Amino acid sequence: MSEHNQDLFSQAALDKLREQAPLAARLRPRTLNDIVGQRHLLGAEGPLRRLIETDRLSSIILWGPPGTGKTTIAEVIATVTQREFVRLSAVTSGVKDVREVLEAARARLGERHRRTIVFVDEIHRFNAAQQDSLLPAVEAGLITLIGATTENPFFEVNAPLRSRSTLLRLESISDTDIALLLQRGVQAEGVVIDDDALWLIVQRSGGDARQALTSLEVAIALSTDDRVQLVHAEGALATSALRYGRNDHYDVVSALIKSMRASDETSALFWLARMIEAGDDPRFIARRLIVFASEDVGLADASSLTTAVAAAQAVEHVGLPEARYNLAHAVMHLSRAHKSRDVVDAITSARDALLGGASIEVPEHLRDGNSPHESVIPPRRYAQ
Repeated sequence: MSEHNQDLFSQAALDKLREQAPLAARLRPRTLNDIVGQRHLLGAEGPLRRLIETDRLSSIILWGPPGTGKTTIAEVIATVTQREFVRLSAVTSGVKDVREVLEAARARLGERHRRTIVFVDEIHRFNAAQQDSLLPAVEAGLITLIGATTENPFFEVNAPLRSRSTLLRLESISDTDIALLLQRGVQAEGVVIDDDALWLIVQRSGGDARQALTSLEVAIALSTDDRVQLVHAEGALATSALRYGRNDHYDVVSALIKSMRASDETSALFWLARMIEAGDDPRFIARRLIVFASEDVGLADASSLTTAVAAAQAVEHVGLPEARYNLAHAVMHLSRAHKSRDVVDAITSARDALLGGASIEVPEHLRDGNSPHESVIPPRRYAQ
């Protein structure tokens, strides 16, 4: 087979795979303007956009919730900057794999003058030795490292590698942007979708674009006449909408919070049940309870925060339906607890003082004794 025919065959195979790929993969952006969300980084004056467009991007670590575009951004960066894109999985790659990638990058730069982006997904899973093996190449500029993690890099990425990278925080995709992405999916699949079905998927996605597109794809498969209705969205999500409209989600959350604030335990439990049965993400509910424990209860009942955090951990370990007991436990505790806004008032006052021009210099008596700017105090002499 000639080289030309081989290229045609390879392209045909790629096209076929692309047609069979999941909807989320087929809709993956190819330009910066195609990326949904993350305007604080990729907007017209966003710092990441400016670094990419001027081809001055150095190593970065992208961290944020699942489905916020970490992999997508890395692939678009490679396309826009015309750099070689090499992917490493922190789950399956070892030090040997890292060294092979770095050797290939060195050869590519010397022979073809082409730079390399090394994308490490779930970089927090790399152990210290694996992270250290990247350091010389990052420091020398041999590669541009793009690490992706759902964990806080201040705790999960070692200090030397972190100090040589720019940390960029990605935010959950807004409901409006998720809706825009779903409309793209509907158009790509050649179907129509009812508004209530679309917004049910939006609300259940939790800001995760990939999850939203996966749910849409299942809903489309469940429909029979190229029209996605509420019943299909409910089937895809394995949940009932319970007349959750576009804004009902936020109204029910508000009702839960205000009921606990008023110590109305019965009403709070009712709205909790409404959220659970409507298919709200239990992790979202748990997060709201954790915030409430400090924001509305605070030091009036210090055990409330412990209870809320324990409920959140139980949700992760147990899952629904049993985790509803843990959530109910926390809601009942928070409803019965005495309420105090002292925590909110205290941190607000401190922030106002900081932004109002208070001195940020650390007083001498509060400084770290090991700090290089600490004055040397002569040893005390004791009488013999």
